[in-house]
Amino acid sequence: MAKWANDSVLDSLLDKVATGTQLLVTTSQPATRAAAISAALASETLTGVDFAKADASPNGRKLTVAQQDNLAVTATGTATHTCIVDGTNLLYVTTVTSQVLTSGNTVTVPAWTISVADPS
Repeated sequence: MAKWANDSVLDSLLDKVATGTQLLVTTSQPATRAAAISAALASETLTGVDFAKADASPNGRKLTVAQQDNLAVTATGTATHTCIVDGTNLLYVTTVTSQVLTSGNTVTVPAWTISVADPS
């Protein structure tokens, strides 16, 4: 028997991530919102327009996080992760290409996607 899930089931995970209110560029993989904020080199406020859901290829659903331009770098360090947080929770963490950021400069975070595959 085949496995199956309605798109609304997959969307519920993506919808939760899309409640994020801040994107953080961090020096490590945090386990909590507080750790993400502590490790942040740059941050940007997010709103609903920064997220777009669609069908994923070859299957499933995806959430695209919009590009964030010219974020102020507030601390010097090596960026390794990008995080999405809301007012109380660390919602999502992903890796980035490791690069040194210098306080006083800016950084652009390109658009990226979170994909949830159909059950198989």
